[in-house]
Amino acid sequence: MTVRGRLVRLGPALDQILTRHDYPELVSRLLGEAVALSSALAAVLKFEGLFTLQTKGDGPLSTMVADVKSPGDLRGYAQFDGEAIANFGSDAKPSIPRLLGAGHIAFTVDQGADTERYQGIVALEGQNLADCAHNYFRESEQIETAIVLACRKSPDGGPWRGGAIMLQRLPEGDPSLLARGVEVERDEVSEDDWRRVVTMLASTKDSELTDPNLSGDDLLYRLFHEDGVRIFEPTLLQPGCRCSEERAERILSQLPKEELPGLALEGELIVTCEFCNASYTFSLDQFETSSQEA
Repeated sequence: MTVRGRLVRLGPALDQILTRHDYPELVSRLLGEAVALSSALAAVLKFEGLFTLQTKGDGPLSTMVADVKSPGDLRGYAQFDGEAIANFGSDAKPSIPRLLGAGHIAFTVDQGADTERYQGIVALEGQNLADCAHNYFRESEQIETAIVLACRKSPDGGPWRGGAIMLQRLPEGDPSLLARGVEVERDEVSEDDWRRVVTMLASTKDSELTDPNLSGDDLLYRLFHEDGVRIFEPTLLQPGCRCSEERAERILSQLPKEELPGLALEGELIVTCEFCNASYTFSLDQFETSSQEA
């Protein structure tokens, strides 16, 4: 058996994603964890395309979406009941059942029109987002997995930072072990060794995962130096929304023309991207003209 790992550290990219919206701190914190988790999972898969993590539940935070488009473009957004979220308080850390409610978490891999899309779905179970991911790997992949997630603002009120570490106990000879990542170099990982590695991982503090002055190499050495860690070249992650004026116009043009006047405000149609909060404004007249010309 061999242990494979992934380390994700997010700084300005995550801060840009979260600050584009006026989310409550509680929502931003959990969405930041979702973005970090999706980045770690996408790195394991080694594919060309789009990886999406989505939660849907009946709780105050009803929806979260975080996706990664190769080679490393990140997006994320959340839908929530503002009044219900405010009742928790800004410093609260409610459990997944209280915050997301009953529902599911889905992981989707889309490699394009000519390939078959893969999707794995499991119930939202556990006290935190890492528990939900553990449940997925236990039920759907039968791979022993350990994950820690963190997202927080700097103590001085500075920018958002986040991170994730994921370890997986895999059969020796698995071709995915050749994928870019971090591996603990042992010929065999016994049950006791796996428990010990997981215990070391669990000792990771939020402050360590989000400390800009602690390098990823130093963090991994601090945690796993007794076993030896092999580190590969990192992948750069950056915000990468795929919205555009052309795409917004195409969406409006596909709507029934008789519905457009009801969507207009003072003769203008406004399309706002859920991911980056960018708005695109169009004149209602131009779609009426297009319809007449067609």
